[in-house]
Amino acid sequence: MQLEKTGICTISHTRMCGNGLKQPEYGIRLLHYGFIDSRTFLCDFQMITYSTTPEDIDKKWILIDADGLVLGRLAAFVATRLRGKHLAKFSPHMDTGDNVIIINAGKVELTGNKLKDKMHYWHTGYPGGIKSRTSGQILKGKFPEKVVSKAIQRMLPTNKLSRKLMTNLRVYAGSEHPHEAQNPEIIDLGSMNRKNTRSKV
Repeated sequence: MQLEKTGICTISHTRMCGNGLKQPEYGIRLLHYGFIDSRTFLCDFQMITYSTTPEDIDKKWILIDADGLVLGRLAAFVATRLRGKHLAKFSPHMDTGDNVIIINAGKVELTGNKLKDKMHYWHTGYPGGIKSRTSGQILKGKFPEKVVSKAIQRMLPTNKLSRKLMTNLRVYAGSEHPHEAQNPEIIDLGSMNRKNTRSKV
């Protein structure tokens, strides 16, 4: 049976897959060649590939208070926001993430015996110059924010892009930060999941 082309239409990705994406760029063009019955039609599929451009990137500023938050859960959330994986327009080769400010980094919580058992190593460069400190010693030291920044860094890929993403992260040991002009959005990470916080004994 010879069918004639009846038109072209676009069905959004949300309607086709039902996964909640609301990006109109994701779609399937259907070339209709006529209906066989009330429920079936013949069509050719033409996929539309969406690629993020620098003009599409809208970077935000967010502020997180790390007081009482579990270190690993904080680092996982921040790494996701830095990469931009929470966005439908995420592209793994581009910096689509947000600028993140973390305050009270010296008051993060570690589960289990990590304060005493987890070791951080570095080397002076001289023979036998291996050095180490526990996480608890660093948190009580001069630069407690290094525990948070290092945990986030190790949750990012090891490449040039991740080194650029780390420049979008600002970690402060105290409650003050010099970024009020950016009007950052405050995110209460502790209220998102009860496991994100740890009660102090």
